[in-house]
Amino acid sequence: MPESAWSLIDLTTLPTTPGTELSLEQDGALVRRSVLPGGIRVLTEQIPGSRSATVGAWVAAGSRDEREEHAGSTHFLEHLLFKGTPKRTAYDISSAFDAVGGDANAATAKNYTCYYARVIDADLPMAVEVLLDMVTSSSITEADFELERGVILEELAMSLDDPSDLVHERFTETVLAGHPLGRPIGGTPESIASLPHSAVLEHYSRTYVPPELVVTAAGNVRHEDVVSAVLDGARRGGWDLPDDGEPAPRRRAGDVSYAPGRSVFLERPVEQAHLILGWPGLANSDPRRFALGVANTLLGGGMSSRLFQEIRERRGLAYSTYSFSSMYAEGGVYGMYAATSPSVARQVADLMRAEAERLVAEPVPAAELARAIGQIRGNFVLSLEDSGARMTRLGAAEIVTGRLLSFDETLRNYFSVTVEEIQQVAADVMGGVPALVVVGAAAAGAALT
Repeated sequence: MPESAWSLIDLTTLPTTPGTELSLEQDGALVRRSVLPGGIRVLTEQIPGSRSATVGAWVAAGSRDEREEHAGSTHFLEHLLFKGTPKRTAYDISSAFDAVGGDANAATAKNYTCYYARVIDADLPMAVEVLLDMVTSSSITEADFELERGVILEELAMSLDDPSDLVHERFTETVLAGHPLGRPIGGTPESIASLPHSAVLEHYSRTYVPPELVVTAAGNVRHEDVVSAVLDGARRGGWDLPDDGEPAPRRRAGDVSYAPGRSVFLERPVEQAHLILGWPGLANSDPRRFALGVANTLLGGGMSSRLFQEIRERRGLAYSTYSFSSMYAEGGVYGMYAATSPSVARQVADLMRAEAERLVAEPVPAAELARAIGQIRGNFVLSLEDSGARMTRLGAAEIVTGRLLSFDETLRNYFSVTVEEIQQVAADVMGGVPALVVVGAAAAGAALT
């Protein structure tokens, strides 16, 4: 297919029967997708001139997909898969990547869990073999489970001791109250302390199955080689791969019932007040997401952003301040963060609210809009110099959004955002009563009054 001949792949409309193939080229990079027996999906992007490769084994189940009694299981499994298989000890897994100068890690999200490795191209077969062994054949012994329970409790304690982590966790929980998206990804100390070994085993056997597996790779990769390695690894792991097996459908965790306008204060013995002012956001399929992306950059996306200039540069009230947007299939959250002295926390919250209102009321000057779009373009293009970012892009498209936009189409969507669209999306998202979450010493509670 000729260069730049495609702008959007709607993955939700593609056939799901094994043997389905897709091959598209743009700007010299070849994107290919295959559905394998058992419903395993493999997506690759071959990048000319690259000598590295990043591969990810994605399980299309995250914390939002847990049963209530299994809260924290997804993240628990992320830890346990590195503890060993019948073929490899934990040391064997780590030393396999250390021996070739590679990196291996994992991440648990609300939508998925991803085990990934970055290696030089010649070591890609080894990386796929080890990751597939972990995914298909993790031992998950009771001894390892109890040992790792203590590690995870320490990880949660570390997060609870970090007020910037804690305020983000509580903000999402406050706005998305009662919805699985509002639950902490790692569970709570109480849920992890009481979680039985049998629950994690059940979660593993239910979700680590061929229809839920997506393998993506980017860099100096050959699609056929990755497909062959994935099939070999799945079969060695004892997985049943029927020829008529199809991928699991993309899931939703039910409609979001938002709870905006709430105030939460958590007292902690820290010097600063960490606060987030925010609202319900947009779903990741919402056509307004590009306008919100530009609005977010204008408001708090860098050192030239309005929050940074007003709160830090002009008034010296904070060292760190920014805005953020998190989007999921069912909805999202949008917020503004700052860490400041408890004595001025109320003032900082008022300044945040004022900047949001100004974005609604006043058209953005042309020069400021051009600077924000230029920042987005540069960040986006530079991020794609990394094979890991491209691997992640493929996995997120397949599992999370169901859409793979070309680079040019992504940039066109941002460049086409108008001043009027920015004002409208700001009114839609930031026009209601915001939630306010504050973590800090007792004096910081004044920010809520």
